[in-house]
Amino acid sequence: MKIAINGAGIAGPTLAYWLYRYGHEPVLIERASSLRSGGYIIDFWGPGYEVASMMGILPRLHALGYEVEQVRFVGSDGRQRGGFPTDTIRRTLEGRFVSLRRSDLAATIYRALDGKVETIFDDSIAMIDDGPAGVHVSFDHHDDRMFDIVVGADGLHSRVRELQFGSERQFEAYLGYKAAVFELQGYPFRDELAYVSHAEPGRQVSRFSMRDGWTLFLFVYRDPDATDIAPAHEGRKAALRNAFSETGWECPQILKRMDDAAEIYFDRVSQIQMPSWTKDRTVLVGDAAACVSLLAGEGSGLAMSEAYVLAGELARAQNHPLAGLARYETRMKPYLLDKQRAAQRFASSFVPQTALGITLRNLISSLFTFPFVGNLLLGRQLRSKFDLPHYDRGQLQNGRADQPPGSLR
Repeated sequence: MKIAINGAGIAGPTLAYWLYRYGHEPVLIERASSLRSGGYIIDFWGPGYEVASMMGILPRLHALGYEVEQVRFVGSDGRQRGGFPTDTIRRTLEGRFVSLRRSDLAATIYRALDGKVETIFDDSIAMIDDGPAGVHVSFDHHDDRMFDIVVGADGLHSRVRELQFGSERQFEAYLGYKAAVFELQGYPFRDELAYVSHAEPGRQVSRFSMRDGWTLFLFVYRDPDATDIAPAHEGRKAALRNAFSETGWECPQILKRMDDAAEIYFDRVSQIQMPSWTKDRTVLVGDAAACVSLLAGEGSGLAMSEAYVLAGELARAQNHPLAGLARYETRMKPYLLDKQRAAQRFASSFVPQTALGITLRNLISSLFTFPFVGNLLLGRQLRSKFDLPHYDRGQLQNGRADQPPGSLR
C-alpha cells in the first residue's frame, strides 16, 4: 500500500520504518524545511524503548543521551530542598532508561530509514478526499497524489486531524499550564547530570547542563487563559518575563540571557481527547491522536509504540486495511486513556499551586532516597502495563500477531 504520513517528528518516521519493513510504500511529508533541532530533554523508557531496541537504535540513543544522576529541587537561595537520585528509577527499569533531546531521538529514528523512504520537506497535506480508488491528497506546494491510507502524525496541532475530524478546540483539553523551552550557551551555573528545578506557587523553572557548554531551560506556569501563545519570538519572551518577573533563584539572570536564545518553544500544556482516531482511510497517531501532554513524561515513547502497533496491524490486515486501523485503535486506546488520566492527576504536583504544596512535594521526593520507599512509590508508575505485540513476518502471513516482543524476523 502507498501510505502518506504527515509529520516527520517521532511517530511519523517510526511508522515509516515499520511500514517499509512490511513491504509498504510510505511517504513522509514535513512542513519544516528540515528535521527540527533543539527541543526539551525527555526521559525515554517503557514500550517505546522496546520499539527502539527492535529497531537497533539504542546504542546511538545512549551515546547521544545522558545518564542523569539526580533530580534536585532548590529554594530561592539555591540550597537543595528536595529531590532524589535516579538510581531507583534505573533499578526499577533494569537500566532500560535514558534521557536525551527529543530532537536527537527523532533524528536517530529518521536516520534508521537509511534514505529508503521518500520524504517531502517544506510542505503539508492541504486536502484529503476519500474515493473508491483510494485517497486523493492535495499538498500546499507539490502536485496531487493518490494514496491508500493517510496518517496524521503531525502533533498536538495536527492539520490532518483538522481536515478530517474538525477543529482542534473540539478535542483539546487544556490542563491549565503553559510551557516554554530554550537553550543557551555559556550559562555560568552548571550541575552536571542533575536536573535542577526551582518552584514558586504556580510556576517552575528548571535547567539541565548539556554538552559543549549548552544549558537547557524549561519554564512551566499556571495560566487559566487557554488562548494561543504569541507566535513571534519577542512576544514569547515578553510572556515569559511577565509570568516570571517576581520569581527568585537564578530566574532574573536566565530571563536576562534569554535574548541570546535563537529559538523559544512555547505552547499550551494540553491533551487531545477523541472518540475515534480513524475516519474512512485516515488515521491519527502520536500526539495528533491522543497527546498525553508534557506532564506525562512519556509522550515520545508512546508515539513510537502507537506507530509500531499501527504498522503491524496494517500488515496483519493485509488486503483489509480498515480492519487493521480498527484493531490498532482497539489495542492502543485503553493504554493511552490510562496515561492521560495519570497525567491529569500529576499536573498539580508537577507545578504546585501553594507554598505548602511545594513543601510537601519536596518532602515526599526526599523519601525516594530510601530504596524501599522509592520502589513502592515509583515502581507501579514506571512498570508498563502494555505488552507490545510481536509482528513477525511469518506470523503476519497467517494473520497472527500475538507473540511476545522480540527482534523482527
